[in-house]
Amino acid sequence: MEQQRSAAPLLGRADDVQLLEHLITGARNGVSAALVLRGEPGIGKTALLRSVTESVPNALLLRVDGFQAESALPYAALQRLGMPLQPFLGALPAHQQEALRVAAGVAEGPAPDRYLVGLGLLSLLAAAGENGPVVCTIDDAHQLDQESLDVLAFVSRRLQAESVVLLFAARDDATIDLSTAGVPTHRLRGLDPRSAVQLLRESTPGTFDPYLAAQIAEQTGGNPLAMLDLTQDFTVQELTDAALAEQPFPIGHHLELHYIRELRSHPPKVQTWLLLAAAEPTGATDLIEGAAERIGLDRESAELAEHSALVVVRRGHVRFRHPLVRSAVYSAFRGPDRRRAHDALAQAATQRGLTDVEALHAAAATTGTDDAVADRLEAAADRAGMRGGLASRAHSLARAAGLTSDDRVRNGRLIAAAESAAGAGAAQFAISLLDGLDERALDAVGRGRAISLRAMLAIFLGDPDGITRAAADLLAAADAFHGVVPELEQRTLIRAFEFALTTEWMMQDISLERLGQRLREGAEVQEGPLAIALRGLSAHILLPYEEAVPAMRAAVEMLQAGDDAALLELGYGVALTMGLWDERGCVELLERTARVARDVGSLRVLDSALWVLSLLELVRGDPIASGRYVQQVRELRHAIGYPGEQVINASYLAWVGAPRPQIEAIAEATLGTGFGGAWTVAMTGLSIRDIAEGHYVDAFERLSPMIERPFLQVTYQQWPEYVEAATRSGHTEAAATVARKLRVHAAVSGTPWIRGIADRCDALLAPDADAEGLFRSAIGWLEQSTAIGDLGRAHLLYGEWLRRMKRRRDAREQLRAALTLFERAGAPAFASRARYELAATGEHAPRTEVSGVDSLTPREATIASMAAARNTNQEISATLFISTNTVDYHLRKVFRKLGVSSRRQLADMLGSADG
Repeated sequence: MEQQRSAAPLLGRADDVQLLEHLITGARNGVSAALVLRGEPGIGKTALLRSVTESVPNALLLRVDGFQAESALPYAALQRLGMPLQPFLGALPAHQQEALRVAAGVAEGPAPDRYLVGLGLLSLLAAAGENGPVVCTIDDAHQLDQESLDVLAFVSRRLQAESVVLLFAARDDATIDLSTAGVPTHRLRGLDPRSAVQLLRESTPGTFDPYLAAQIAEQTGGNPLAMLDLTQDFTVQELTDAALAEQPFPIGHHLELHYIRELRSHPPKVQTWLLLAAAEPTGATDLIEGAAERIGLDRESAELAEHSALVVVRRGHVRFRHPLVRSAVYSAFRGPDRRRAHDALAQAATQRGLTDVEALHAAAATTGTDDAVADRLEAAADRAGMRGGLASRAHSLARAAGLTSDDRVRNGRLIAAAESAAGAGAAQFAISLLDGLDERALDAVGRGRAISLRAMLAIFLGDPDGITRAAADLLAAADAFHGVVPELEQRTLIRAFEFALTTEWMMQDISLERLGQRLREGAEVQEGPLAIALRGLSAHILLPYEEAVPAMRAAVEMLQAGDDAALLELGYGVALTMGLWDERGCVELLERTARVARDVGSLRVLDSALWVLSLLELVRGDPIASGRYVQQVRELRHAIGYPGEQVINASYLAWVGAPRPQIEAIAEATLGTGFGGAWTVAMTGLSIRDIAEGHYVDAFERLSPMIERPFLQVTYQQWPEYVEAATRSGHTEAAATVARKLRVHAAVSGTPWIRGIADRCDALLAPDADAEGLFRSAIGWLEQSTAIGDLGRAHLLYGEWLRRMKRRRDAREQLRAALTLFERAGAPAFASRARYELAATGEHAPRTEVSGVDSLTPREATIASMAAARNTNQEISATLFISTNTVDYHLRKVFRKLGVSSRRQLADMLGSADG
């Protein structure tokens, strides 16, 4: 019967078998794939995986099963999966090797981010795939520990050219849906009627009535396990009687009751042994046997259990014939019996030095509170955290909190659990933990941590009210920390400022001035780098520009000279560098932040850095560079499991010529989310588009409300647009007022960028006798900056002025320079304007023909530009979170499309395309 149960042709539909065989064939040909098989219990997921994969020739077969008891042990499944891959570990970069070793618990070091672990596993599988196809099956994926599931899902989304196929099998489960988002899913159905009837007839001795077989197949939905169990446990006559009486066949809940009846048919000692096996789902026979000895079971109990047909014992592990069997066995016993089993297993784990396993079983054996067990569970949680297992740490701490008698200690554990859950991306779980706090027993620090975490979670949960109140809430948290934990107070104040940047004018329950005052007060709490930062930020808000700049510059210099960890924790440097008109320093800080985030696998920080870089490139007037960063964000979010197509930079769309109604609709939609900053960015982009197309009145009307409602450096960047729009729409006095502010900034800051912009704006307002000198000065300064768009616009405005002065030859020179810069930057509206002005001088400028570079896909273009910049395949791999095989695959396509054969030729071609 066991052989019949595992017979491959009978337990899978032909089309399902063909699909898996197609994926495996692709892996043999160097094409990777991943698939999640979903279906109800007993549908044959395990048998199908085994039957298709175990016959693959010349392949490295890897298999890992999910166990519920391991769900609180971080990277438990990944550790088992990686054991056969150890020979390939040396092919990985050192930081990826270290991440895998620390995650597996075989080395000490900083807790690795799970995405760095994921990149390490991807590289490991790719290295193994060099020797032949790698087929990896993950059965009962819904029972994997969260860290392993996240890593395997991450790898699945990044596979392309590694000769690897990952096949998951899972029941319907919300956690699986969330973790494997973006991985293709295939739902297994029951056997078709013909195959179902064949299975029944071949698995039953003697003659089997075709009508009865058809009835059973229909009643069970073609569920192979249900059908096989029915034929094993009921006679043909009993099944015939059930069919004729139209009684429900035992499936679903009935099937579970059927297993319970089967359990009860065995002697009590066998039932107890099976309970131990069900309570220890890793199936470790040494633990089960040790527990059995402690409760007085003899060796015969195990032997009889092995012959029960409910379990199979192989290679030192016990496996139930189906998860439903284990569930039925465990639920068949009363609570005291289950706790007794867990207690015996805890003692056996202690004897074998399995500290974390002992803590989990001891917790399951406990009712009410037990502080000693809670302490051991907290220690296990901390060890999980040291390996980067934030989800496991959160679950263990939550269980420890439930066992804790002291309300204050319980609160501390719940808050720590919520913080770990938030770090793992489980925002709703974190909120539920915070909701369990006893507010009466919260001390000041606990209250501050809870308030702070709720504010931070508002973004993850998409709570508009929480987002707009976050800055005020964080000030309340900082107040709670005051006089108790100075450093935490200062960090929280900086985060309040960063939230203010997100919401801008939509910020609730606090004014920008009050925020600045509180930042200034926080600077005096304790001296150090955070105090310098707070003084810079408060000066930015409260002081006149000429007085604020020294404190702002001191904070930037401190950040530039500081260690990398500060960049990962705090992002205030963007506001200060842009407030100082130091676009070069801002880019350097962001690129450094992105590099550090990649090295440690912090995709949240990397995502933020890349997104801000995409916005900054638009401030510098370079939509092509912005688009490359947008594409990197899309790649990154796809790797995490979010739809990359939802990454929309409305300002970028405005620059590249997307329909206005679409951009305006996106901008209006952001108002309902609380992200006032995103609305401002979109409106600014549209105003620049208005200026490029000559709609100066529209631009002036769009910019005026934002200028009248200023918000720090955000408004500084709008001033040049406002001056041009106001000047060209007849609002000269309004333009002159803002131009004077720009001149003050230029005198105090002194960067080439602000000096060039100030001269350009003054030239628009100056009499003809002075305008030319100002235009030339603006171009000279902007040539020393990195703002390609502002340089192009200076040439454009100068060329337009020269044409009006009837100096057509001189005008053409400036307009050609402007057109070249706009085409290089990918700014079609400004390029069209420059072309029109050239035509007005009598020169026809043909549109640039589509080149081979333009035929590259976004990913190919990104890889090509990085390769041209002398990044190695390994560096590109780490940047884009893909394997080196995938980098090589795309580079070969790039070389073929562009007709080049070396990176030097690629650099030459891309250089000419850009310039």
